[in-house]
Order: sequence, then C-alpha cells, then structure tokens
Amino acid sequence: MNPDQERLAETPDVAGAYPRLSDEQIGLLSRRGEKRPVQAGDVLVAEGRRDRDFLVVLSGTVAVIEGYGTPKARTVRVHGPRRFLDELGLLTGQPSFVSMVAQEPGEILAVPLPGLHELVREEPDLGNLILRSFLTRRELLIGSITGIKIVGSRFSPDTRRLRELAARNRVPHTWIDLEEDPDAEELLHRLSIRPTDTPVVIWRDKVLRNPSNAELARVAGLRRSGHDERICDVVVVGAGPAGLAAAVYGASEGLATIVLDAVATGGQAGTSSRIENYLGFPAGISGADLADRAVVQAKKFGAELNVPAEAVRLEWHDSDQMVHLDDGARLRTRTVVIATGARYRKLDVPRLAEFEGTSVYYAATFMEAVFCERQPVTVVGGGNSAGQATVFLARHAARVRLIIRHDDLNRDMSRYLVDQIERLPNVELLRRTEVTELIGDDGRLEALGVRDTRTGERQEFPTTVLFVFIGAQPCTGWLASSVALDERGYVLTGAQVRTDAPQPVMLETSRPGVLAVGDVRSGSIKRVASAVGEGSMAVRLIHDHLARFGHAAER
Repeated sequence: MNPDQERLAETPDVAGAYPRLSDEQIGLLSRRGEKRPVQAGDVLVAEGRRDRDFLVVLSGTVAVIEGYGTPKARTVRVHGPRRFLDELGLLTGQPSFVSMVAQEPGEILAVPLPGLHELVREEPDLGNLILRSFLTRRELLIGSITGIKIVGSRFSPDTRRLRELAARNRVPHTWIDLEEDPDAEELLHRLSIRPTDTPVVIWRDKVLRNPSNAELARVAGLRRSGHDERICDVVVVGAGPAGLAAAVYGASEGLATIVLDAVATGGQAGTSSRIENYLGFPAGISGADLADRAVVQAKKFGAELNVPAEAVRLEWHDSDQMVHLDDGARLRTRTVVIATGARYRKLDVPRLAEFEGTSVYYAATFMEAVFCERQPVTVVGGGNSAGQATVFLARHAARVRLIIRHDDLNRDMSRYLVDQIERLPNVELLRRTEVTELIGDDGRLEALGVRDTRTGERQEFPTTVLFVFIGAQPCTGWLASSVALDERGYVLTGAQVRTDAPQPVMLETSRPGVLAVGDVRSGSIKRVASAVGEGSMAVRLIHDHLARFGHAAER
C-alpha cells in the first residue's frame, strides 16, 4: 500500500462511534437536506466554524484533519460512504475543533440543524444512533487531538482553574506541564512568553495570557458574547440535574428558557465518574455523559445555555425578575428557577489554602486522576460522593485511604458502594479518624497528620493528593436578602415560608415567581433522581404562575 492509499484508508468503527446509515435512514435525511457534489480538497467544515450542517458522505471519502493548512496538519479520521461527520459540538453549538476535507470527488448530503432536530423527534431510533455516536466521538476526540493548549505549572491555581473549566465542559485540550514537559520552555520562548506570564491558552491564532474563565469560554465556544434585552419566560440559574431538567421541560413546553451556570453543565453530579443507582441506566452512567445528553435535549427544544455565566444578584422590576450577571449583563424574566446546588465543605485544618488546587481537590474526575497514577492518595468523607471517588481512584492510585469520623461505612453510603470498596485490595478504611495536619512544601502535599477521635492517638502517613467530600454548603451568596433562607443558608420554599397561604405553592420561594429546586432547597433529598423530578415539576408551577399574572409564553 503506497502512502496515498494509506492516507485514504477509512478509519475502522470504534465502539459504535462511526456507524453506517441504512438506505432508509439516508432517505429520511434526504427529505430535509440537499445533495452536493464535492471535489478533492474542498473544505466542508473549517476548524473554528460554529454554525454548520449535519453532513453525510454519500460517495468518496472525507478526512478529519487537525491544523489543516499548517505545517503540523494531521489526519485524525477518514470516513467513507454512509457515514456522517462531526461530533457533539455540532448539537451543542461549539465551534469545530478540526477541519473536514474531501479527499476525492464525491457527493455529500447536507441537512440543516433545524431539519435534523425535526427528524430525530419523529424518528427517535435515528436520533439515538446519532447521539450515541456523537458522545463516543467526543470521548475519542478528547484523547486524539491537541485541541486548545493550556501551558502552565501543575502547582499554579490559575492553571488548575483553566484545566478544570476545559475538563468539566468536555473541551478537547492538551495540558503542557512546565515542570514535566521538555518542550514547554521552547514553546514559550517561540511565543516570547515568560514563565511568569503563564498559564497561557493557545488555539489557532489566539494566545491568551492567564485568561479569565469567560475569555477561555468564548475561545472554546461555550459562551456567546452579550445578551439582548428581550424578556424571557424563565431563567434557570444552575445547570446541574435539577436545572437541566427544568430547561428540558420548560423549552419543550414552549417557554423561552435561558440557563446559566458559573462553571459547567452537570453540577456536582457532573464530577461523578459513575452514577449506578439512577433509574434507567442499569450499567451506570457517568455524570458528564448524563449532563451531555441533557444539554443536547435542552438545546434541541430551543433552550439557550450560557456557561460559564455567573448570577451575582437577583432583583425585580414590577412583576418581573432581574438576574444580574458577573459580566454586567442583566436578564429580565417572568420567572426564575434557583438550581445552584451546593459546594463541598472544606476541612478545618491549617494551611488548607496553600494546597488547594495543587494537592487538595473536591472532585474526582479523569483530570484529577492524572495526578494519582501510582501515588498514595486519601479520600475524606463517608457519603456516596466519597464512595464513588474511592472506587474510581483505586483504579489509578497505588493506595487509597478512606477516612471517616464514625465507625460505620453503611451509615451514609449506599450498600452497593460499600460492597465495592470492601472488595478493593488497595483501599484502606480508617474509622473514627480526622485530619489534623497537612504536611508538605511549595504547595506539594507529602503527608497527612491524623487523630483517632476515640483514643486521641496521632499518626502520619504519606499522601500526595487529598480528596475532600464532607458535606456541602448551599450556593446562595448571590441571593443576599432577595429570598428567605434557613439558618444554614438553604432556600426556604412552599409551606416553609408561605405559612399564611391556604395552599402554598410547592417549590416557590418567599418571592412569587421564583422557585428553588434540587440541593439548594431546604429539606431536599440529595439524589440525582429527586433533583430531576423537582426541576421538571417546577415547569408546571411556572405555567400556573404565568397564567395567574396574565402572561403568555414568549414563544
């Protein structure tokens, strides 16, 4: 086989990522698209393009190329007849991270996205095929292309911040570690960047020195610039399971819906490596996959997602609500759904801030697992989040110590997780133990000091990474005095605040038209299923509120 023939060889299907469409499926798509002839070298989708069609190869071959037109151009995939192109970013509105170029004369079928959305609603089997393929392709793309480059030190909190934003939002990226990568210094020298100017983000012709989250989000296509002054029906603040459920049901029922989140879709659940007790997924599903599916659903129905975009204040004008954002923009809306959830509490130990972002973490995802390879790590906490993290990290770390303050792991953790932990040979459970000291230098954790809460005995053991899951605090600082909160800062709803009402509205806060769902609500059940149920229930109550005030849905 000569080099040209090898270059044109079609990429084999991997885990159902590159299926071939049947004659019937192509026929259905053809009714909503148009066939176009292509010549060798035609660029069907350029790297960085956001608005594009769903493309099917009818004849010929199409190459997926990273860095097309540059000296470092590299063919990532090749697709032949009956395969469709692109990946998850097509459905979520992200720019393409690669170019798609015809390698020989042929024909493609181009289907505009609105037509594709109509078709998959009518033909769910085809929709499921495309979605499964796109989700798998995103996973493969993350591991096979350079994507956005983040250059910085593993001990820099800003490097950690940017990597977390990219990883939580499933943006293909490469981290170049100043301490470990021999090419890092040469790259910085070529760009005339001093190490003190890092972290640096590089994509295509853009070089950003220590950018804000909003700047990185715009480069990655996560957030569109600016907001118009139109009024919408509902603003959902928080894109965890509860917020995404409200977005899906609200948009599907004709409400003009805008969703905001300060970090990423998925919320706290999005950091879970596997959720095994959620209805309908007997083999389990990762929090990131669950979030990706919900985002595609919400966008399919017309919801507008802005991530990262942080709500900083809630006010009202007449009967409408005003949500103020961190960039100075304001959203005027008939109703608000508060779904900001809760953040993990921090250990009350000296020097904690010194190690946060470099050795102490509050989520256990594949990004954190990089630091745990063949290292001794520790998990603190006795709930399901701690259990899921322990099971996941045991596949990467040399040894995992799980610390709980009481002596019964079954007290707060689901039995299926307890069973898994007890079978893991490299996991040690320390009961009746608390962390008293973090030991290390220059932000690098080396050991933990702990104390037996019953005997008072103290000991030290080596640990390079510490994961903390010890309960949560509600994300309600942005609400100030706009709605009533309980003594712990959770949002009061229903009969908790409307004691004078004969029939208080479930989930409604002390402010009419403002509802709270999920973990942020006082008295909520901290489970994904209950959060999804409350998010969907909120939409029914929003319709009732709009009817009471004589408002029709905006679209």
